[in-house]
Amino acid sequence: MTHAPLPEELAGQLAGHFGRRFSRGESSRLQHGRDESVHPPQLPDGVVHAENNDEVALVVRLCAAHGVPVIPYGVGSSVEGHVLAPCGGISLDLSGMNRVLAIHAEDGDATVEAGVTRKQLNDALKGSGLFFPIDPGADATLGGMAATRASGTNAVRYGTMKDNVLATTTVLADGRIMKTGGRARKSSAGYDLTRLLVGSEGTLGIMTELTVKLYPIPEAISAAVCTFPDIDSAVQTVIQTIQLGVPVARIELLDALSLKAINTFSKTTLAEAPTLFFEFHGSPAGAEEQAQTVQAIADEMGGTHFQWATRPEDRSRLWQARHDAYFACLQLKPGCRCFPTDVCVPISRLAECIAATNADIAQVSIPIALFGHVGDGNFHLVVLVDPANDQEMAEAAWISQRVVERAIAMEGTCTGEHGIGLGKRKYLVAEHGEVAVDVMRALKAALDPANLLNPGKILPPARVAAD
Repeated sequence: MTHAPLPEELAGQLAGHFGRRFSRGESSRLQHGRDESVHPPQLPDGVVHAENNDEVALVVRLCAAHGVPVIPYGVGSSVEGHVLAPCGGISLDLSGMNRVLAIHAEDGDATVEAGVTRKQLNDALKGSGLFFPIDPGADATLGGMAATRASGTNAVRYGTMKDNVLATTTVLADGRIMKTGGRARKSSAGYDLTRLLVGSEGTLGIMTELTVKLYPIPEAISAAVCTFPDIDSAVQTVIQTIQLGVPVARIELLDALSLKAINTFSKTTLAEAPTLFFEFHGSPAGAEEQAQTVQAIADEMGGTHFQWATRPEDRSRLWQARHDAYFACLQLKPGCRCFPTDVCVPISRLAECIAATNADIAQVSIPIALFGHVGDGNFHLVVLVDPANDQEMAEAAWISQRVVERAIAMEGTCTGEHGIGLGKRKYLVAEHGEVAVDVMRALKAALDPANLLNPGKILPPARVAAD
């Protein structure tokens, strides 16, 4: 996509204000014009590293005055092209805004700048008896996690970012700084602007500070691994566990190909068969009761080798292996890229959806791994492709479309946690309907009439009226 070059007047203003923290260098622009997705790089015209709210507001005001887009950037770990610059503009890097501003242990919340990562926050919480549970795998920034409405392995018990952001400080498209929400656990005062912003992918405002919920570290934590004769048996175990109301903290499904990749990448010796990873939180008696219930269900479904990991170092090694799954799968085909999809369906339709998806996988020539946070009906396909190979890209697009359309038909969603970005805009109308998407466009136009905040993301092109 062609676009006007960066105005020299704006470049001079940014250089004057930010010095070396403004760059037009090729390497910096390339770093900020690509992510973990299969999309080819689309570079911004310049990069600004902001360090506080006022600097973010200044960049937005200056860019607005010149009609130049602004693309928020955290650490670039998104997989749907969120940080790419299809219209050029300024990539606004918030990773330097990484201060934990306040921890209110007695109230169970913390206020952080948008560049704080989840690991950094949990390090700051050591000794408080609290932790932040949202765990998407990558050490993403909390601002990026809120923007994409991320979740991860703990979502089945602790919810997603939607459920855990209490308040924000947000810079609007005209440079005004807005506060949304508050530290109270409930409110009936006005529109819920916080939840409007969470999941907006930087298209409605740039979140610079967040107040998030914290949770007590469980008295007892235990983890287990169980293998199954086939994927369906594993999924049926998940469904029965959820339907019985067992308050399990994590349930992760990995297929045989995922386990093969993990063993090679992480030097583990896990059985290369359909496998569930579990984690149980609570009192010692409660965690044990949960585990016994789940083990009994797994036994009925043909589960074997129910192995425990109760020591912290063993649990950490197990979950690190799970978090390594994405990058491990990339090594199955060196030099490839991932064409990802991450649908979510009602838990009662999960087995049917995965079975049909596996039938589709059998029809293509490219390697595809399946794993996911199946405790809440969310699973991923890691479709490994050479972007320069037209046949592989066509097969990847076919299977992605098949699984997305199937999920939507089952009253699910085209993305459980990755977001829309550039990659899934074409499915938004199918999932929500024209009226809902028109309302989204109206919200975008009201808050960003010049379409300068992360343009080209989420919303599909508007319909052209018939003559």
